[in-house]
Amino acid sequence: MNQLLDLNFMVTLLGLFGIAVFAISGALDAARKEMDILGFILIGTVTGLGGGTIRDILLGNTPVYWIMDATYVGLCMLMSILTYFIAPRLESRTKALIWMDALGLALFCVTGTQIAASVGAPPLICVCMGVVTASFGGIIRDVLCGYDLVLGNRELYVTTAVVGGSIYWIFHWAGMIESVAMVAGFLAAFGLRSAAIIWGLSLPSYKSKK
Repeated sequence: MNQLLDLNFMVTLLGLFGIAVFAISGALDAARKEMDILGFILIGTVTGLGGGTIRDILLGNTPVYWIMDATYVGLCMLMSILTYFIAPRLESRTKALIWMDALGLALFCVTGTQIAASVGAPPLICVCMGVVTASFGGIIRDVLCGYDLVLGNRELYVTTAVVGGSIYWIFHWAGMIESVAMVAGFLAAFGLRSAAIIWGLSLPSYKSKK
């Protein structure tokens, strides 16, 4: 029972941290568009909650996690408002956005995979739910702000979420302590995404014949 409570606490804590980070990344995108404070709140909240909302709907976990607990929406609003006042002091909002997005991606691919595993989803679906959780908030953010989708990045993006979710699931399947499995998945995803950002790592892209 204590282990289950500890696991639920860890998942909740990582989820809150991931939501906060993604809300900041959404608000930074609003800053690039020079929106007002309500625009910051809207974009930040949609970015923070979007991926997890789609995951819960696909898994049939309804009502979705933030409907019955205002903490999640309140956290997004708080982070968005703080970013509204802090953004003008950042030398490079674009660089901050990229790294906040990378951190949120690594956190959410693990928590999304873990949540799917906890309801008994097959391994492939667990990893897919990790990818959905990690990427769809950013996709919605980019659509609303009119930017090129994060999926269009030449650097590894979705691949890092697949790797992080897969590493977590392998450790989970092997019977490792959940905290170890989650940290391993996070480090794999964040490390790979960081390397992709720094060195421009990418998979071969499709080239159409002229």
